Amino acid sequence: MMAYSEDHIALAAEYALGTLSAEERVQVETMMSVDKDFAAVVEAWERKLGVLNQMVGLVEPRPEVWEKIRVAIGLAGTQEAIVHPEAPQPVAAAAVVAEQPAIDRSTLDRSNVIDFSVQAKRWRGVATGMTAVAAMLVALIAVQAYRPELLPAGLRPKAAQQVVQAPAPVAPPAAAQSQYVALLQTDAASPAFILTVDAATKNFTVRKVGAEPQAGKSYELWIVSDKLQRPRSLGVIGSNDFTSRAALAAYDPDVVNQATYAVTIEPEGGSPTGAATGPIVFTGKLIETVPPAR
Repeated sequence: MMAYSEDHIALAAEYALGTLSAEERVQVETMMSVDKDFAAVVEAWERKLGVLNQMVGLVEPRPEVWEKIRVAIGLAGTQEAIVHPEAPQPVAAAAVVAEQPAIDRSTLDRSNVIDFSVQAKRWRGVATGMTAVAAMLVALIAVQAYRPELLPAGLRPKAAQQVVQAPAPVAPPAAAQSQYVALLQTDAASPAFILTVDAATKNFTVRKVGAEPQAGKSYELWIVSDKLQRPRSLGVIGSNDFTSRAALAAYDPDVVNQATYAVTIEPEGGSPTGAATGPIVFTGKLIETVPPAR
């Protein structure tokens, strides 16, 4: 798009505002018909200012306003017939030639004054129009802020969207696993070992409490149940305070929960035959200490 002078841009703006005289509007429309770029400038002003029309409704002037306009332009009362001035008499060609330089200077000076006056008028019109545009924009902003429902749908501010983050779901507390404990002892006053069984994994732990170590001997743990043909070894109890194994995984829960657990004294390293060979010194049955999850 070609660059235009300030006068051309002012003309385009005033054309969009509707403040040009009829002669100037014809001039602008002629330029628009032959210059598409200039027509685009006018259309750009019309788009910028056209939205203001949606804020202003049509208002019919009161009759007294029209009467004041008629008085101001001299149309009030009875109109007299228009009298045309008489045509000047033709002057001699020599006089015209003699006076031509003075007429040219006068015409040039007068044309300069007219051009300057038109330009000043144009810029006054643009300034007035832009002041009105600024005032209307301020009004538009105020209405958008306080009474948006009065505006057309296209001019209403968009509702702010508030993003609410849902709280992360809280995981329910883990259900407690059922636990079983047996005191392996000779009598109630002398516990030797504590046997703990995890119902979910069937892993067991034996903790040494009061059992005294036997020189050259080992303590061996057995499971005894009427559902088993014979006692089954669960392994030798180590010399440390805790011994943990998973030897109960092969048995049904009913067998594990109802069985009797016995400790014998065997040769060091455990029974060589797979059957109990030494005396039974401690026994006990499991009791549930933590209820199963429901």
